[in-house]
Amino acid sequence: MKKNFTLALLVILVAVASCSFTSKSFENDDKDKLLLDLITYVLERGHYEPKNLNDSFSSNVFDDFVDILDPTKRYFIASDIREFEKYRFQIDDEIKNTDITFFNIVYQRLMKRMGEAKEIYREVLSQPFDYSLEETINIDYKDQDYAANRKQLKERWRKQLKYNTLAVFDGKVENRISDAGEQVADVNALTYSSITSSVNRNELEEEARENTKNTLDEFFDFIDDLERKDWFVQYINTIVDEFDPHTFYFAPDDKEKFDIGMSGKFEGIGARLQKKPEGARIMEIISGGPVWREQSLEVGDEILKVGQDGEEPIDIVGMRLDDAIKLIKGPKGTIVDLTVRRVDGTIDVVSITRDVVMLEESYAKSATVKREDHKYGLINLPKFYVDFEDYTERNAATDVAKEVDRLREAGVEGIVLDLRDNGGGSLKTVVEMAGLFIKDGPIVQVRSSGQRKEVHEDKDERIQWDGPLVILVNELSASASEILAAAMQDYKRAVVIGSKQTFGKGTVQNVIPLDNIVRSNEHGDLGAIKLTTQKFYRINGGSTQLEGVKSDIVVPDRYSYIDLGERDQENPLGWDKISPADYEIWEGYIDFETAVANSKKRMAENPQIELIEENAKWLKEQQDETIVSLNYDAFKVKEGEAKKRSDHFKSLREYDSKLTFESLKYETELFTQDSVLREKRNRWHKDLARDIYVEEAINVLRDLQLNNIKSSERKLAAVKG
Repeated sequence: MKKNFTLALLVILVAVASCSFTSKSFENDDKDKLLLDLITYVLERGHYEPKNLNDSFSSNVFDDFVDILDPTKRYFIASDIREFEKYRFQIDDEIKNTDITFFNIVYQRLMKRMGEAKEIYREVLSQPFDYSLEETINIDYKDQDYAANRKQLKERWRKQLKYNTLAVFDGKVENRISDAGEQVADVNALTYSSITSSVNRNELEEEARENTKNTLDEFFDFIDDLERKDWFVQYINTIVDEFDPHTFYFAPDDKEKFDIGMSGKFEGIGARLQKKPEGARIMEIISGGPVWREQSLEVGDEILKVGQDGEEPIDIVGMRLDDAIKLIKGPKGTIVDLTVRRVDGTIDVVSITRDVVMLEESYAKSATVKREDHKYGLINLPKFYVDFEDYTERNAATDVAKEVDRLREAGVEGIVLDLRDNGGGSLKTVVEMAGLFIKDGPIVQVRSSGQRKEVHEDKDERIQWDGPLVILVNELSASASEILAAAMQDYKRAVVIGSKQTFGKGTVQNVIPLDNIVRSNEHGDLGAIKLTTQKFYRINGGSTQLEGVKSDIVVPDRYSYIDLGERDQENPLGWDKISPADYEIWEGYIDFETAVANSKKRMAENPQIELIEENAKWLKEQQDETIVSLNYDAFKVKEGEAKKRSDHFKSLREYDSKLTFESLKYETELFTQDSVLREKRNRWHKDLARDIYVEEAINVLRDLQLNNIKSSERKLAAVKG
């Protein structure tokens, strides 16, 4: 169905665009204007929820483009913004008239200001920093005013550069003390005045400034290599991003990289990033990638600097996300050094060996779980994968079906389906997978813009597993994961355990090559646009967009108070509701609600859950702190407090559920020939044994088992027999 819609959209666009765009003539900036005209046309006619190009739209583009170019407000000054202001409500008219005057003026001024910035940072870094002074910096740049003049701008640079060098200076002090063999009871208790002469703090302060200067020199060398077209792509995507966060323009080179990514071949560190004023935040860790294997980073960590195998790192604060990613990516086997601000506020340097993501770790896998005299099953599904060239080759639904069969043969009394961190994938596999657990019926509703809804149903009356079922989710369970969890929740077929709500991505995107809709093109490859064309709805009629799936049993985790998910994206589509599908609630449980109530009571009385909640609140406090001291002594006190607090929560990683996890027979037979697989599974089982969410899922399975009608019928038949 999705493919058919894409073809229909292309037919419409080709029919109209072929005459519309071949008749256009542009005097200057031909390709840029053609792109603007073409992309606007596609957005207005193909997007699920087209925006009105009006003054409000214009104002949003104005603010967002300036903010993307200068997020820390260290290039433009107030007079620049006043000059730009006359275009605030004209951008919509420029778009309609294929005019790029606003872009040209802002771009030219940015180039000028960046040239001046080189002079400023070199001036600032030529003078020593005094870390004994009592002064602070506000790192929440969003609501700050632009500098009024060069003097104020230089002062802003001074504070930002002092902030950047403070941690570098401290690291050098600690290394020098260690190298000198000095005995320091607690390096976190060091003060500026207590740094001994043998360490020579003036020398180290100068080295810290020199490091920062080298970093900025490399950063601006990198910027100098960018061409005007690179900045124009950013402008195009600022316009595109106003429609929704998942609609995106790919320049020709980026389209090629996207195709490689869609094929399942990832080369780099294996993480998805989101642009933030202070760097790049990790939003998703890709199963099987280097970060996943090394467990070196986690969602919520922010990358501040990027270095290449021991070289001086480059500061990516203020850098475009695409450019930062280019620094992070690299060939298999090479090393990238990332300076990271952890979720708990501490700063670390993490070295990662780039590699190709191991696809095997993206596939479904299962284990048996022993609890006293009972055996249960757990299936982990990192994504809803499929081979689009050959569906029968390998897909998530078929693989999960195999694991269900294997677990049933192993005699499990209930199954946990773990969809945590599962970002979604193939819609077809969701429908088939849901059908494993119900007789038949609707699974999800899909609607295109201005079209009637389509209901995707399971038409196979076979039920592969009619026993107790629990689904685990978190804030990073998205898209297809939300469809499956929502369907099982609406049928009351499974108990959903996890975060307050899932990610909240309830939209469908299609990639449309722009060359396909221009009859005559003299400008070469025009790239492609990833366009939001449809929306998902639960069978109860509610959208999964924005609100996601609310867990039946909410269990706090360390991200409970941190903004993640669709609601933290720019310009997300809203939640809405359509008519429900025709479905009947599962009648396999005697008392579904009691199992939920019992779990909530256990969670309320569990000290480990209290500690998780405390940790989550502390992490939120850390992220909300925007006023940072530039005084070395205050810096050390804060660092010491953060370390103590972090150590306080280490017991969370040492939890032991006392559950026993084992591989299925077919997998243990493979271990004799594959020691790497054995190691991976041993590590996984150890992680599961420390997982309080899995432990509670097993508790809920036990409750569901006690009031499962099918189980009761089988027991009764056995007694009568």
